[in-house]
Amino acid sequence: MYLHLGNDYMVNERDIIGIFDIENSSVSQITKQYLSHASKNARVISCSYEMPKSFVVCLDKDLTETVYISQLACSTLLKRHKKFSQ
Repeated sequence: MYLHLGNDYMVNERDIIGIFDIENSSVSQITKQYLSHASKNARVISCSYEMPKSFVVCLDKDLTETVYISQLACSTLLKRHKKFSQ
């Protein structure tokens, strides 16, 4: 199954490592460093120009991490995941 992250972005649910609330998790210095490092290595994809609410960390077949910044809330993404995985 695929999870729609907003606009035209979809990821395979098997590739998802985690879905995080950007407001709560970006308070941590470690998370800030992680996102900064991913951005410097061109591993961040912004799904929208709207205010970001979550980020999704994915690991593809080549073991490459990609961070998707989404305007959708974590709860919305979780509902979408549960809806199709039943």
